[in-house]
Amino acid sequence: MKKLLKYLKEYKLESILGPLFKLLEASFELLVPLVMARVIDIGIKNHDLHYILSMGGLLVLLGIIGLACSITAQYFAAKAAAGFGTSLRNDLFAHINSLSYQEIDTVGTATLITRMTSDVNQVQSGVNLFLRLFLRSPFVVFGAMIMAFTIDFKAALIFMVSIPVLSVVVFGIMIISMPLYKKVQKQLDRVLLTARENLGGVRVIRAFNRQNDEIRRFDEENGMLVKFQVFVGKISALMNPLTYVIINLAIIVLINTGANRVESGIITQGQVVALVNYMSQILVELVKLANLIITISKALACANRISSVFSMESGIRETNHDIVKEDADVPKVEFDQVSLFYQGAKAESLAGIEFQAMKGETIGIIGGTGSGKTTLVNLIPRFYDVSKGNVKVGGIDVRNYPLSQLRNMVGIVPQRAVLFKGSIRENMQWGKRDASDEEIYRALTIAQAKDFVDEKGEGLDFIIEAGGKNLSGGQRQRLTIARAVVKDPQILILDDSASALDFATDARLRKAIKEETKDMTVFLVSQRASTIRNADRIVVLDDGQMAGCGNHGDLMESCEVYREICLSQLSEKEVQ
Repeated sequence: MKKLLKYLKEYKLESILGPLFKLLEASFELLVPLVMARVIDIGIKNHDLHYILSMGGLLVLLGIIGLACSITAQYFAAKAAAGFGTSLRNDLFAHINSLSYQEIDTVGTATLITRMTSDVNQVQSGVNLFLRLFLRSPFVVFGAMIMAFTIDFKAALIFMVSIPVLSVVVFGIMIISMPLYKKVQKQLDRVLLTARENLGGVRVIRAFNRQNDEIRRFDEENGMLVKFQVFVGKISALMNPLTYVIINLAIIVLINTGANRVESGIITQGQVVALVNYMSQILVELVKLANLIITISKALACANRISSVFSMESGIRETNHDIVKEDADVPKVEFDQVSLFYQGAKAESLAGIEFQAMKGETIGIIGGTGSGKTTLVNLIPRFYDVSKGNVKVGGIDVRNYPLSQLRNMVGIVPQRAVLFKGSIRENMQWGKRDASDEEIYRALTIAQAKDFVDEKGEGLDFIIEAGGKNLSGGQRQRLTIARAVVKDPQILILDDSASALDFATDARLRKAIKEETKDMTVFLVSQRASTIRNADRIVVLDDGQMAGCGNHGDLMESCEVYREICLSQLSEKEVQ
């Protein structure tokens, strides 16, 4: 939590004024029992209506001033807490975006979403309540005890006994409940993950008629969350009844002691009422303090979880922030004995990869499922760092490029076609912010998407729903290819991005890319032999290792893996 307190620096004034105004409110509140004692001992005893009314007016004035102080304190506390939450959320989002694929894969999307939403909100609520009560409640508790000593020493000893007992109960429950709240938050992650998987894969779940299984799985995770929450709730629920029992027992003892002291003429009836009021104030404040501690316990657990995300450092570090000038006479992309270990993996995902791609060449990458095709191309824009060897662009190790410069050189179309809510024009301008309509239409033509865009009737103003839900799979893929082409990158990576296209459209797409992007180095990742057979060079992967590299004819003679793929997909005429 200490690491997160820096977000309150911009709100130092509000963080000071909020608690101070709460102290003012508490000070006026502590005067109320004394005024009431004088009303009873003087006004009522002497039947002095004027004195009663004047003291009643004073009580109203104290109430109005206390209300004004309370509202002011609430305003400053809310402003500081809201500002704290906003700054924290912005920095957390920025930090998550700075993490590499490696860290995001390790933590998990569901966990990061929980940190960004539920955890930040819980910490913000904790800060708000803390600023309002962390001074007020102890001040009222100890202030009431001191005021009791000014009335009668013997009666005030009851306060001296009850307050430590109450403190033991309150802080004991806090110590027990804090680790339990951490378990609750962890289980909440699992519930969110289950819900996210279910909603993301709803079509697959229904296609296989697994709704009941998913409902059962969610019920199990949710039931575990309820179990944890009920358990910690039972412990926290002991707070109020135990504090009420202790306070009410103290009041009984206080009234009995006070009655004897009044009968002896040591104190007055009004002073007994004042003592009871002070004991009631202590009860109210300790209940508030108990709720504060519960909230703070949750907030601290959430703050530690957020801090753990901040403590994660990206494995991708920029080692050179100078603009790098690449060498024009060397291969555009070069893999030099590249190997890659994923974090926690027992074996290499890629091992000993070595080949070159010259400017303007088309490189096909083919292999079975899980052979490392996507991993290989993800090394070029440096989504992952190699474990051994070097990946070079323009003769320079990608680790020496500023990330922004490197990724501006690369246009990548991922396996999963992702589009954002907005017009086609807005989605295309993700590739190039200031792309003109002419540039966008050129890219759409190359991607074989212009025809269906024109059919929509609204042209580039056609609104795409979130995730492209109002488009077919093939349409989404063509738009994502167009988005990468708009960027006019030096290196274009198509990661199995035409899998939803028919063979004729796929062929037209490859022809258009070949003709319209002559200086562009293109990487075609596919499981279709027909897609990559005409590439200048084909890299064949088998279980993370390079089984062959060459053109179609050479590989048919020298690479058994490639020959088997082609014979399983192509006719004898097409193989030749």
